[in-house]
Amino acid sequence: MNTEREFYMNMSNRTNTIITRLKEKYPLVDCSLEFATEPYKLLIMARLSAQCTDARVNIVAKDLFERFKSLEDFADADLEQLEKAIFSCGLYKMKARNIKDMCRMIISDFNSQVPEDMGDLLKLPGIGRKIANLIRGDIFGKPAIVADTHCIRISNRLDLCDSDNPHAVEKQLLKIIPPEESNDFCHRLVLFGREYCKSQSPRCKECFLNDVCGFEKA
Repeated sequence: MNTEREFYMNMSNRTNTIITRLKEKYPLVDCSLEFATEPYKLLIMARLSAQCTDARVNIVAKDLFERFKSLEDFADADLEQLEKAIFSCGLYKMKARNIKDMCRMIISDFNSQVPEDMGDLLKLPGIGRKIANLIRGDIFGKPAIVADTHCIRISNRLDLCDSDNPHAVEKQLLKIIPPEESNDFCHRLVLFGREYCKSQSPRCKECFLNDVCGFEKA
């Protein structure tokens, strides 16, 4: 019978194998949201991505940032015009209000700079832990787990966590993923999820993580 120490040693070895293979398969990774050349733009695009594909957000953002060229433009935007500009992303009324209000708060409360602190990010309208972690990881280089649908689904299939709750998944992964790997690990899970570990009909037999995954065998 394995001791607790052996269990965690085995978990560590398996986790390192997973990280190494993902890095070999996807050596160069970046956020799939484009046009986010400034922190506030990534914040806006991340808010638009809720229940919307990154591909759609990228299409919308190109015209959006040509029309609203600054943080101040979004803060002062006519709400109906902003709603029309993001209509195809869905939930456009709520998202437009959140974007306008968050930009106003960044100007008034944070000296026009997107904050780095988790608590401050969570004060912004429409921003939860998933977006806050994306900002902390991609913008500020902090250890961060972005517990999106890919991360939650794949981490559970790989037995790296045992919850569907985003915050619980975040906390569990932070315990086993090295801090310097955490941000890129999540980006790699997105690529892996799109190519192999899909929600429906995952390509288990062709998967390069098949031998360290119990999903197909369950």
